[in-house]
Order: sequence, then C-alpha cells, then structure tokens
Amino acid sequence: MPEPTYSPRLRTAIVFCGAGTAGAYQAGALRALTEAGIKVDVMAAHGAGVATALCGAIDGGARLWSPDGPWQSPRLRAAYRWREALRLGGFGLLAAALLIVSPLLIMVFAAAVYAIALLAALINLQDVSARLVDLFRWSISILFSPPILPTIVPRSVVLALLVVLGILVTAAVKAMRQERSRRRWQGSFWWHLVGSPLEPDEPENLLVDALWALVRGASTEPRPPSAEIGRRYVDLLTDNFGQPGFRGLLIAVHDLDARRDLVGTVMPPEMHVPMAARRKGPGPREAELFDLTGIQKELVVDFLKGAVRLPVASAPHVMQFPTESFWRGESHRLCDRPELPARLIEEMATAGIEQVVLIGPAPPAAVPHGMRSKPLDLRSRMGEVLRSIETAALHDAWNAALTRFSGVFVIRPDHNPIGPFEFGGAYDEASDRHRSLQELLQQGYDDAYRQFIEPVAAVGERVEAI
Repeated sequence: MPEPTYSPRLRTAIVFCGAGTAGAYQAGALRALTEAGIKVDVMAAHGAGVATALCGAIDGGARLWSPDGPWQSPRLRAAYRWREALRLGGFGLLAAALLIVSPLLIMVFAAAVYAIALLAALINLQDVSARLVDLFRWSISILFSPPILPTIVPRSVVLALLVVLGILVTAAVKAMRQERSRRRWQGSFWWHLVGSPLEPDEPENLLVDALWALVRGASTEPRPPSAEIGRRYVDLLTDNFGQPGFRGLLIAVHDLDARRDLVGTVMPPEMHVPMAARRKGPGPREAELFDLTGIQKELVVDFLKGAVRLPVASAPHVMQFPTESFWRGESHRLCDRPELPARLIEEMATAGIEQVVLIGPAPPAAVPHGMRSKPLDLRSRMGEVLRSIETAALHDAWNAALTRFSGVFVIRPDHNPIGPFEFGGAYDEASDRHRSLQELLQQGYDDAYRQFIEPVAAVGERVEAI
C-alpha cells in the first residue's frame, strides 16, 4: 500500500486519544502543529483530549502548554488520587495495626537495648551499660503495666476501627445525598462505603478553570456555573467561525445509563454532521448526536467532566439533559470509554472529513524482548490496563480510518513510561532515570515534528506547490 499523501487542500481533523496524562502529550503535539501552521478544520477528542480540543477549537491551545497552564500546575499532584474517605480510612487502619503490634515493637526495642547494654559491659563502659539496663527495665515495666496491655491498647484499637467505619459511613451517606436519586441507592449499603477508588476532582477543576480563563477573556469575574460557561463557549466559537484558529468541534463520552456513546458537535454550516444519518444499531440518531449550538450548548462542560471520569476507577459524572431534548430532562451518568476513537472516526467520515491525524500517548504494541517489570500498587496497575486498552483502541481507529479517508497519520511515542495516573512522572526502567510530565509534553512536541510535520506535511505542501 502506498504511503498516504498529506494535502492542505483537504478537510483535516485531529483526533486526540487517551486519558489522564495523555493531555500533556496532546498539548505538546498541538503546539508543534500550531507553530508549523498545519491547517485543521475539526478538533475531535475523547478523554483528556476533550479539554485539548475545546481549547484548540477557539484558538486557545497556547493556554495548555504555557508555564502556568494546566499540565504544569502543582495542582496535578492531587489528580486522580485516592478518595479522601479511603485515604483517611487507610491511615486509621494503619494506626490500628500499629497499636496491635505495639507490644511486639516494645519487646523488640527492649531486647535491642539489652543486647547493646551487654556489649557495653564487655568493653568496660559500665556507666553506659547501667543506663541502658535502666532503659530496658523501664520499657518492660511499660509493656507489662496493668493499664497498658490489657486495657489501653485494645480500647485504642477498637476506637481506631470505629473512626475508620465512621469515616466510610459518612462518605457513603454524603455520596448518596449528592446523587439525589433513589434509583442509584439500590444495592447493599456496604458497596456505597467502598465506592469508586479515585477522585476525579483534579484534573477536572483544573481543566474547567483553563477553559473558563479562555472564555472570559480579559474579564476577572469568578467562574460561573457550568451551564453558563458552556453557553458562552459555544457563542464564542460560532461567532468566530471562519476566523484563523477557530475550528469545528466533535467530542465524545459514554452514557452508562443509556449504554450509548454521546457525541457533541459544534460545526460550521458546511460541515454540519447530518442528523438524518444512521449508524448501525437500534435507536434514533437524536439519542446519541447532540448539536451543541442549540438548546444543548449548556452541556459542553458536562461533556468535559464526563470525559475525565474513568470507567470503574472514578465515579461517573451525572448530567441532566434539557427537557426539550430526546432524553426529556433525564439525569444520566457519563464517563470515558477508551475505544471511543473508532466512534469519532465514524462521525468525522459522516461530516465530510478527508484526512485525519490521530494523536495519542500510547506507544505501539510490544515486540519480543520488550517486557518490563510490572507495577505492584493498585493505581499503577489500573493505569497499566488502561494504557494497554488505549494502544489497542488507537490501532483499531487507525484501521477504521484507512477505509474512510484519503490520508491517515498517527503521532504517538515510540516509548512512554508515564502511565495515565502518574502525574508526578515515573521511573523509566529502559533509561534508568525519572521522567517528568513536562518531558512528556516536550515529547509530544518532538514527535509531531519527527513523525508528521517534517516527513509528511512539509513534503505534501511542496508537492502541492509543484
């Protein structure tokens, strides 16, 4: 098969793929494409890329890679951390465990002191030996004091366990109240204590703040409700269609309650995604495709919040549809789905896109002798599974795009040790050093030049000129 040829005359879309730290890699790649003057007609995305697409569609990509941008913010240290209730409960269980083994620790300490005292006596350090023996006697007296071992330690352990249970119960009741839905209270109360393990508040708030900073312009007004941000965003984009840096938008999330992918679009009239077009499967087109330029413009930020919620790992975002929409004011739970790039490819083909650039942080599938040691902590293991699915999803989207577009190009790292949840960077076993998120952003920039701009876009533009 001949290599695809890039042409700036064709309608071009960028598809941002991946979750979590993928946003940093995408920001670096978008910076390179912007500097090189690559013509882009549509920004499409799922997951962390929804924020990249939202900012890039209104000529605000510079906000993403600036030093004070979201991907270099210290607030990322709290991104996808363990839920507060689980963190506090973990500390409580650790305290209870230390209390249980405290007698053994005191015995070990006393035995060590006594051994040192004997050594001191052997080398004629009688004063030191005497003080150490006194310390040994004092430790033993504390351990076997009647109030300590049989009374205080057991009661302290019970108190610590009660505190842990109280924290979990309080968190579960609070979550149930926030749901405001009796339908979601069904099931054993004990599962509400556990819930989803990771908090999505960051990077959610960080990315919404970045979007609001672009929408408000020079204004200093505080961040309004999500619906107002969405309305102002869509008005800004539609009012500037045709201006440099303003492009069509196509973003996707997954609806857990409807068991459907939801696709939101803000397109110029000549590229409007046809509502009459039907994809394979039951149900009307209106159930999945949302024209965000109409009454549903207030849902833009809800799409962003749902996109940063990961399946199972974090609680889904609850979005209420307008009463005039297909879903008649229902409240549905939204999250990301790693396989969404293929759905985005399908929608872009319907919109008349002719060539696409896929951008994702997942490296190619492994080859022989490419295995590395596996992480032990649960969060890193969840990230490993997610990254593996993203690799397969990017490959599937590439194959699906080859049959629909005249040009399909991919920007991805050859090697990326930073997992979706490792916002503080990660140890790179292959190079025996620590890799930071800023390096991942720079890697996206370098890969865009090395894999697309210099060998493909520059050559294609020269051929067009000839």
